[in-house]
Amino acid sequence: MTLHARLLGAAAVTALGAGVAAADPALVYDLGGKFDKSFNEAAFMGAERWAAETGGSYRDIEMQSEAQREQALRRLAEAGQNPIVTTGFAFSSVLNEVAPDYPDTKFAIIDGFVEQPNVLSILFAEHEGSYLVGMLAGMASESGTVGFVGGMDIPLIRRFGCGYAQGVLAANSDATVVANMTGTTPTAWNDPVRGGEITQAQISQGADVVYAAAGGTGVGVLQTAADAGILSIGVDSNQNYMHPGQVLTSMLKRVDNAVFDAFEAGADLETGVMVMDLAAGGVDWALDEYNEDLITDEMREAVDAAAEAIRSGELVVHNYTDDDSCPVLSF
Repeated sequence: MTLHARLLGAAAVTALGAGVAAADPALVYDLGGKFDKSFNEAAFMGAERWAAETGGSYRDIEMQSEAQREQALRRLAEAGQNPIVTTGFAFSSVLNEVAPDYPDTKFAIIDGFVEQPNVLSILFAEHEGSYLVGMLAGMASESGTVGFVGGMDIPLIRRFGCGYAQGVLAANSDATVVANMTGTTPTAWNDPVRGGEITQAQISQGADVVYAAAGGTGVGVLQTAADAGILSIGVDSNQNYMHPGQVLTSMLKRVDNAVFDAFEAGADLETGVMVMDLAAGGVDWALDEYNEDLITDEMREAVDAAAEAIRSGELVVHNYTDDDSCPVLSF
């Protein structure tokens, strides 16, 4: 039976140490909450699937402030949770300090890199999945202008935007991509009002398809797009259902699989670096009953061909984080 813990302060963190079975895994979400319908929720679904299939139990914590990151990791490690999975690059520096103090505990970080012997760094090829949904946006757009709304302005999100722009221009070389970030602090992941405002501004510039890579902020992007009668593209989780017939597709980032696999491995989790790219099933695009009428046979064939070319290595999508630059988009 899953036990959910909500981290509200130091007292709550201390309470995490009580009554925990040894070797139960744990999951710590990034800011934005586990029901953000995007990144954190994908992690939650992976944990829930593991619990349902194995009958095991786990701890999960929703961050309320930056100060709680280290408190949470130390208490969970001291309580015997193993492995402990963290979501989001912001855990990198804290985990780099905490992990050496608990050499017998395995940690995993999604979207971050920590070079410690007991840490698995799980990275995704978001640029590859974003390229595919960018192609769909370029083919679906009637105005020739599409938008990108990022969350916190970090290299990871620029990787999404750069891959997207490459896909758009591969489908329509005359297209225009308008890109904006929500902010420069972690609050950018959970500001749907601001996401809606940015979307409205992009619509005023002619955008008729907008891709949100912004966590909970993306809920406002998708809502505003639906209200305006244009198409949107979801991210991380499959968000097609949120506005049936108006979400063109979603770029799937299989954070759920990463969490499931880490929990399944338990204390035997292999550490190091793992990259979940398109070939490994780490990213993809969503097609279901909610968007099937929006995707023509021509669109599907073109994207399937591009996906196969990426998997085989014939097509290489430029990765923004390789050189901190994008050949087709300025941020």
